[in-house]
Amino acid sequence: MSPASRSDQRRIAVVYNPIKIDAEKLRAAVAEREAEHGYAPTLWLETTEDEPGQNLARQAAKDKVDAVLVAGGDGTVRAASEGLIDSGLPMTLLPAGTGNLLARNLGISVNRMDEAVDTVFDGDDRAIDAGIATIIRTDGATEEHAFIVMIGIGIDAKMIAATNPELKKRVGWLAYVEAIARIVRDVDAVRLTYTLDGSSPRTTSVHTLIVGNCGALPGGVLLMPDAVIDDGLLDIVGMRPRNFAGWVRVSTAVFWENGVVRKTRAGRQLLKGNKPVRGLRYFQGRHASLRFEKPEEFEIDGEGMGLVTGVDVKVAPGSLIVRAPKKK
Repeated sequence: MSPASRSDQRRIAVVYNPIKIDAEKLRAAVAEREAEHGYAPTLWLETTEDEPGQNLARQAAKDKVDAVLVAGGDGTVRAASEGLIDSGLPMTLLPAGTGNLLARNLGISVNRMDEAVDTVFDGDDRAIDAGIATIIRTDGATEEHAFIVMIGIGIDAKMIAATNPELKKRVGWLAYVEAIARIVRDVDAVRLTYTLDGSSPRTTSVHTLIVGNCGALPGGVLLMPDAVIDDGLLDIVGMRPRNFAGWVRVSTAVFWENGVVRKTRAGRQLLKGNKPVRGLRYFQGRHASLRFEKPEEFEIDGEGMGLVTGVDVKVAPGSLIVRAPKKK
């Protein structure tokens, strides 16, 4: 094959976490498909502790590959997504983590290597939104991070910070249940001042505040039932029950009403007449500014990010291209 013809060949890149993926098996599967489709040899990019994927994804875009297969957990997916925002380069998921949040929200199968490899060579592309969060550290320094699923302050962020990593490896997302059982009695409410889409500042207190691009969590929990991943909006939910009975009502709304009843047409009709749950508030917007009374734990797509004193968050509509399995 001449150099000229080789340069005209299509090519993919694989950004992979070697801890989460059987790299040898994946290389064999990709080599087989690239030969079948007449692609040039794949660009392999391995994540490390110091390079979780942002710069690897940017390298793939710079090398003008045709698509990127991202193989790993939520951290790898978020990092690679951040590197691909506004690149126009399609990303296919091989989810192999604990939560696999983006895959679940897109209806993509988990731990199906053959399906993911087939998809990166021959799938359907879809533009989705991303979120951009600028966080303020305790020393005043700022950092910008992309998120694809959601960011959180309060109980969920403290839960993630308290989760035992070894237990998480053994039992997956159930490790979060153990963590929240340990911390829930000692968690103080978060006091904050916020603006939404340029509104006047308002002050409130919540036990948990989530800003999301999509609404489903592991275990079939639909936290934000109106969230749509490509609507150009961020969905916001604040939880602030006043007592044990309030927590029971919030839990019923999230786990039963959102997670079960709302999934059927009859169920949605039944819920239309219900009054809003006190202690559970939903908002939508394109930009929010949050300032906290004291430093608070912060999480992004299920990854603990440490203490922050404020967050500015905005939506980046249609900025990420996801290649999903073809509809049958």
